[in-house]
Amino acid sequence: MKHVRRGAVALIAIGALALTGCGRGADTQSAPDAATTIGSEPATGTITMWAMGAEGEALPDFVKTFEDANPGVKVEVTAIPWDAAYSKIQTAIAGGTTPDIAMMGSTWMADFADAFQTVPTDLDTSGSFPGAVSSTKVGDRMTGAPWYVDTRVLYYRTDLAAKAGWTKAPATWDELSQMAADMQSKAGAEYGIRLPGGNDSFQGTLWMPWSNGASLTDGKTWTLDTPQMVEAYEYYQSFFQKGIANPAADRSSGAQEADFVAGKTPMLIDGPFMIGSLEKVGGADFAGKFTTAVLPTKESSTSFSGGANLTVFKNSKNAHSAWKLAQWLTDPATQAQWYEKTGDLPAVQAAWKEQALASQPTLAAFGTQLETAKSVPATTTWVQVAAAGDAVLEKVRLGTQSPADAMKELQSKADALGMG
Repeated sequence: MKHVRRGAVALIAIGALALTGCGRGADTQSAPDAATTIGSEPATGTITMWAMGAEGEALPDFVKTFEDANPGVKVEVTAIPWDAAYSKIQTAIAGGTTPDIAMMGSTWMADFADAFQTVPTDLDTSGSFPGAVSSTKVGDRMTGAPWYVDTRVLYYRTDLAAKAGWTKAPATWDELSQMAADMQSKAGAEYGIRLPGGNDSFQGTLWMPWSNGASLTDGKTWTLDTPQMVEAYEYYQSFFQKGIANPAADRSSGAQEADFVAGKTPMLIDGPFMIGSLEKVGGADFAGKFTTAVLPTKESSTSFSGGANLTVFKNSKNAHSAWKLAQWLTDPATQAQWYEKTGDLPAVQAAWKEQALASQPTLAAFGTQLETAKSVPATTTWVQVAAAGDAVLEKVRLGTQSPADAMKELQSKADALGMG
């Protein structure tokens, strides 16, 4: 199994990079098209595909199996750096030079939706995790097929937990706070838990308001200053006020892994790529010293659903074959093989029964968490709202603003941005 650090990109850069564009990125496109069908005919001709990061590097060899099954087809994959992807897609849409199919970050769907074809009626996405499916829907239209998913769960040091008197994961918010405190007082940790701060902190803490019954919108307007939102960020702030979490934690690359392995901060919340990162830093025997668990419950246990979808552009020159490729990439067996190659978690739930995933005990929490994970609102202003959320949480974390005032400020900024 290969764990790729792509998870951080999917959840952070997908949001941050989209700030380079304002508004809808496909204003030149015509009205949404009606759904078609793929049919049973084999794929033929040349399929051009864009993919970012590690996926773009891995796909050329991986799709040879698809080419072998469809002798008349050739897949030409162009790998694009994440930091250039958003503007490149914008330019291609404006100039009518898009590829046939592309990997698309889940929080970019609304920005470019007008340029995407509607998913064919015979490309079944009903078996994908609900949060992943939700990320493809812009309005009432399904604009892509879920490909891989990402979510965040709790990581904790089992050896230090046992020293602190804990033999199982915390099940509730109160238990999480107590376990973090016990990690300090009984297991000698400098801090009990690391919580998000700085860039992506708002998106990284959405599990708190969501698990507290909050909604980010009512479908028409932002709802960010509700009692449920405020209470969630009072909980967030309490970790820093009590000294259980470090408000000035080192945010540089590799810092949280180093602190976790050293036992300085033996709990964190992060995505699946962290498994491989911790094992790499900790060495061969470290895998037996930590585990993962679903996030603790208030009203529910609800984490963030990120990842990437597969989209076919309206001006595709080989749309039928492009959708055949998407259909193949979302087949459960293919998804399990893709996980083995890249570490990307399958969006299709049936793939989790394949041996490659079922045999990995630290993945079980991710599969369970994804059943209730939620995607962010499909609006063109989400990335600006999330950035404003990062700014107010900075003040909450440092204790210079109350959660109530922070949510009022965020609500005001979000109202000014609108829903796109």
